Amino acid sequence: MKKSIRAFASLALALAAFSQSAFAVVYPLPPANSRLVGENIEITIPQESKLPLEAFAAQYQMGLSNMLEANPGIDVYLPQPGRKMIVPQQLILPDAPREGIVINSAEMRLYYYPKGSKNVVVLPIGIGELGKDTPINWTTSVQRKKDGPTWTPTKAMHAEYAARGENLPEVFPAGPDNPMGLYALYIGRLYAIHGTNANFGIGLRVSHGCVRLRADDIKWLFDNVPVGTRVQFIDQPVKATIEPDGSRYVEVHNPLSTTEEQFTSREPVPITLTAAVSKVVTDASVSQDQVNNAIQNRTGMPVKVNGVADNVQTAPIPVQEMPGAEPKEEPMTPVTPQGANVTDPDAATSQPATPGAAPITNENSVQQTSAPQPAAAGDNNS
Repeated sequence: MKKSIRAFASLALALAAFSQSAFAVVYPLPPANSRLVGENIEITIPQESKLPLEAFAAQYQMGLSNMLEANPGIDVYLPQPGRKMIVPQQLILPDAPREGIVINSAEMRLYYYPKGSKNVVVLPIGIGELGKDTPINWTTSVQRKKDGPTWTPTKAMHAEYAARGENLPEVFPAGPDNPMGLYALYIGRLYAIHGTNANFGIGLRVSHGCVRLRADDIKWLFDNVPVGTRVQFIDQPVKATIEPDGSRYVEVHNPLSTTEEQFTSREPVPITLTAAVSKVVTDASVSQDQVNNAIQNRTGMPVKVNGVADNVQTAPIPVQEMPGAEPKEEPMTPVTPQGANVTDPDAATSQPATPGAAPITNENSVQQTSAPQPAAAGDNNS
């Protein structure tokens, strides 16, 4: 009976996720002793499709990194019509308190646990470029919110763009052309969670350290996240869980490069298992071949690594294309400045900074050996 109920709930979740009107993927929270949620979806790219991968990622509330990991070899600019494509909506909740906002740069997802709710809202994000990394291992809070933020490039940003033969305005006024988008949540006194004026880049390293979201997502966060909400940055490229029935799962993402050499190399970035993950995968019931395959494949999806009887649906649920269900193509401007590394203009003297868009790579998650500490307020951290 439990298996039937769970299967029905999984199908309902899949159909809800298929709806274009869904602003996010919302999961009912599992019990405290469980961290596995959701189900993967399998769709077929329409035969007449001429849309880029970003259009499908946006339709199903995924980042490009999530889609690239789950569908190795897929063309980011024109996925092959008729091809089956997995939407990775099954995941392991991060190993962090289920409170406020949790940002896992490693998987380029933001988790929001609304106070008093039994749900978690999961949103895809863009993060900092190599050398301009989004903070990790840092707990802060939402200091203030701004409807219609402005963006003032720092002197360092002007110099960076001038070296490329480009000029930046002294100030980007609030509005649809602002690289910070239409809404911003200032966290600490140096960074922000904000929108963008271009959809391209969610699930990529594109900012100067800030967290960027699609327009509908940041609007929802702005409307629903109170000032003072706890915000925790973490770096977990590998997550693992022991479920109540004894099943053990690992979810492995591609760690992001931490050096230029790693960034330009074709070799995968090494993965180091944390003590918490090692505790899950070193049990006698676990198949080390399954663990090794998960680490090698890095699909960004939970993989069961032991032989305990499973009541959880793991195969993708096929979702039929419906008339008019194909995603709409949105403007994509990869050369437009994206994201921002900001100092709260009402709290310190230095101003927001934002980078140019990064090239597309299959570098989809972050692993850092040492956590960069957020600069003090007023520092020109660009």
